[in-house]
Amino acid sequence: MSDDAKERVRRRLAAILVAGYSRLFPGDEADALTALTALLTEIIEPLIPKFGGHVVNSTGERVLSEFDSVVEATRCAAALRDAVLARNRKLPNDRRIAVRVGINLGDIIFEAGDIFGDGVNIAARLEALAEPGSIYVSEIVHGQVADKVEFDFEDLGPQNLKNISKPIRVYRMGGKTADQPQGLSAAIATSLSGFDDRRAIAVLPFANFSGDAEQEFFADGITEDIISMLAGWRAFPVIARNSTFTYKGTTVDIKKVGEELGVRYILEGSVRKSGRRVRVTAQLIRADTNHHIMAERYDRDLTDLFELQDEIVTTIAGAIEPEILKFERDRIADQPQHNEDAYEFYQHGMWHHYRHSKTDNVEAQAFFRRALAIDPYYPQAIAALAIAVCNAAYLGWAENAEGNYDEAFELAQRAVGLDGRYPNARFALGLVCLWTSRSDRAMAELQEAIHLNPSHAAAHVVLGQMFTYRGKPEAAIALAEKGIRLSPNDPRLFMWLPALAAAHYLVENYARAVEIGRRSWTLNRNWPAGLTYVVAGLAQLGQLHEAQTALADLRELDPNLSFVQGTLQRLYEDRAGIDRILDGLRKAGME
Repeated sequence: MSDDAKERVRRRLAAILVAGYSRLFPGDEADALTALTALLTEIIEPLIPKFGGHVVNSTGERVLSEFDSVVEATRCAAALRDAVLARNRKLPNDRRIAVRVGINLGDIIFEAGDIFGDGVNIAARLEALAEPGSIYVSEIVHGQVADKVEFDFEDLGPQNLKNISKPIRVYRMGGKTADQPQGLSAAIATSLSGFDDRRAIAVLPFANFSGDAEQEFFADGITEDIISMLAGWRAFPVIARNSTFTYKGTTVDIKKVGEELGVRYILEGSVRKSGRRVRVTAQLIRADTNHHIMAERYDRDLTDLFELQDEIVTTIAGAIEPEILKFERDRIADQPQHNEDAYEFYQHGMWHHYRHSKTDNVEAQAFFRRALAIDPYYPQAIAALAIAVCNAAYLGWAENAEGNYDEAFELAQRAVGLDGRYPNARFALGLVCLWTSRSDRAMAELQEAIHLNPSHAAAHVVLGQMFTYRGKPEAAIALAEKGIRLSPNDPRLFMWLPALAAAHYLVENYARAVEIGRRSWTLNRNWPAGLTYVVAGLAQLGQLHEAQTALADLRELDPNLSFVQGTLQRLYEDRAGIDRILDGLRKAGME
């Protein structure tokens, strides 16, 4: 066997570490080369041998190294990242460099002082995929080291890597070494710490594909108004117009923009005019993975340009918020809790809150309280806790309902006091006031929530309910339908549909009430409100057998119909409305 062949056998399974650099400062290429050379000679080349590895080759912006131990390779990567962070702390912001690392374990070919093969290619693709300041490892590496090193790993799922035939499951390695130094600018801080602690969004200038100069202003206006609307909601940080408009007219790399602006989410879109029609598209993208979270198309008649702009902005913005918040809830719920972070506790609480069960309500409250133990002035967590505590009271999950209502009212007032322009604080106070017989204030708070966030779907629906309670079901239908249009896939849809069913029932559109009530019950068979209007509506239509069958289902959820009757008595100000609903239920067989 030749020496070369022996060499190939010896390196059949080698740990490959590829380190790349992201320059975080402006300047010419000579400056960059000097900085990178210093980093290589002062940190990387001395560090790698300490962990049993050796540098195979290096270029201006990448180092390829090989290790006999994959565990030592991951420890070396963490030490390398730590050393670069420590170096950056001593440099001004405009001279700092972030390191990206990809690690794989696989077959390689050693030839003429270099290494080749899929094992190397995958490590290189992982490095290219990684955001600055992070370490990405393949699934095989994760399986070898997860129980042997002191770092956490976040599963990023299967990724399509360039020139690799099958998707590779990728993990991001965490640990204290990811902590960012103090005093970095926003973009640099995000690059060094990764995207884990950021949920910011950047709205890139919408492209004008019309060949019509007038549509350029229309496209810019849509972009600016979406930025303003999202920024006003306080749900997540929004990058300012002056920063995002620097990308106008350029072909952008979404991942690179995410790194430069320090954001997890990017919204991009386009405007195209054809005759008297205009088409607007919008895509919401997770920047670090290029994963499309939402893609929508809006076709409209080109009538009043400003009215059209307002309509499209409200629709797009309304679609964005629930998608981002759902993505954040699921992202955080899927990863182990490894630090005391108020935002993570808050999102864990929201994940449980939207599962709508007594057990999850208890868990949600606990997470919100843990968030507030860390940050007592966190209006998002206070508002969410107010809603959860109120829900427990009116759903019969609390031992002392009136005590819950008192606490919820105090919490909601506190949230508004901390940030009176946070729409969900106003919504929380409106909801609590609704259930505590403060109907005038409830309507005022819900209207203020809509004023602050015209796309606040839940506020539209609950305000619509209040019009039903006051004997104005026509107005309720318009508001509830608008709220549902704003968030058609909302996890609370099963709770919103009964508001629409009730309004249709009270205008004697019984068939429609039955249809909508059934849809609510189909979405959540543990929620009785929609079934109420199925029972009453079928009875009013003379379909008594079907009404009695539905009543039996309703009694399984609410044996004495105490929830149904209690809701009517507590919320309805329109006595005629109560009588009409009870009439339908009695015709179906309610005693």
